Amino acid sequence: MRKVYYLSTCSTCQRILKELAPLDNFILQDIKSEAISETQLDEMKKLAGSYEALFSRRSRKYGEMGLAGKQLMEPEIRELILQEYTFLKRPVFVVDEKIYVGNSKKNVEALKSELK
Repeated sequence: MRKVYYLSTCSTCQRILKELAPLDNFILQDIKSEAISETQLDEMKKLAGSYEALFSRRSRKYGEMGLAGKQLMEPEIRELILQEYTFLKRPVFVVDEKIYVGNSKKNVEALKSELK
């Protein structure tokens, strides 16, 4: 399976999608208009190794909810991502049995190499 979980209103996601175009053989899921299901999140966790690896601490909600000082456990992180789409570190590319999470330059370069 080849899938991208992204946020259409995120300029960084838009830039990365444009950089990697064409993505004809990918299913694109805008996580704002089509929420991530529990099954999808659990599949991403299997590939990433943890919910922590999928969790964005840059989300505005992270500060608004006062989470910075808290020690979050995996079940809590899972629930937060399911409740609020902005907690998913994005974009997330699933390429067969590999996952690329986030927008770091190193991650995007690894993804480019994978897609060649």
